[in-house]
Amino acid sequence: VQLQASGGGLVQAGGSLRLSCTASGRTGRSYVMGWFRRAPGKEREFVAREPWRSGSSTYAESVKGRFTISRDNAKDTVYLTMHSLKPEDTGVYYCAFSPSGSVYRYWGQGTLVTVSS
Repeated sequence: VQLQASGGGLVQAGGSLRLSCTASGRTGRSYVMGWFRRAPGKEREFVAREPWRSGSSTYAESVKGRFTISRDNAKDTVYLTMHSLKPEDTGVYYCAFSPSGSVYRYWGQGTLVTVSS
C-alpha cells in the first residue's frame, strides 16, 4: 500500500486548510485511516482516525471541534479539514493506513502545515 498526502501549506492563525491522502495498491476493505503530526522538536502525536464506515471518528482533544476527518472509500482517500488553525498546529502531518484497525502499517510521506501568528 502506498499513501500520497497533499494539501499542506502556510496559513495565518484562524485560517483553514484541507489535507488529502490517497491510498493505492492492495488496500482491501475495512481498513482504518488516520492522521498524525509531528511538531518541531516534539514526538509524533495522534490527530484523528476514521474507520471504514464513517460515523465513529476519533480526535485528539487538542483538535476537537476544529478538525474534521472524512473519507471517500470509492477513491480510497481520507481528508482532514482544519479550521481555526493555531500556531501550535504547525508540523508535518502524516496519514497512516491500518488494515486491521489496530496497528498502522503504512505511512505517507508527510505534508508540512505552517500556521503563522
